[in-house]
Amino acid sequence: MSRTDLETYLKYRTLEDMLKVIVYSAQSALGLTPMLYHIVDNNREIMFIQTGTVGGNIVHFVIEEQKPKEKFIQLKRFTGEFSFQDSIGTDAQSIYVPILELESSSLKFPP
Repeated sequence: MSRTDLETYLKYRTLEDMLKVIVYSAQSALGLTPMLYHIVDNNREIMFIQTGTVGGNIVHFVIEEQKPKEKFIQLKRFTGEFSFQDSIGTDAQSIYVPILELESSSLKFPP
């Protein structure tokens, strides 16, 4: 079985919808916050996170109009509202998620 056989891709309509996965994950019993990545793939600005279990990885992604200018997303835990930020803030009710810039990846994003 190849690595790609273990990956499921979920394409979201909006970044807001995809960020709800981060809010849910951070509030789970394990309290894990997935990393948020940005990559240019086939001339598309893709933002994605990976979650998974022993059975395989789930790649959650959204295609954006442009590359994010800021380096973090401030994500409010209770409302799911978000905003782009240049740095980590001090709001204890928010999760500050870094946007990690990837140069390349072995992932093959569907159209």
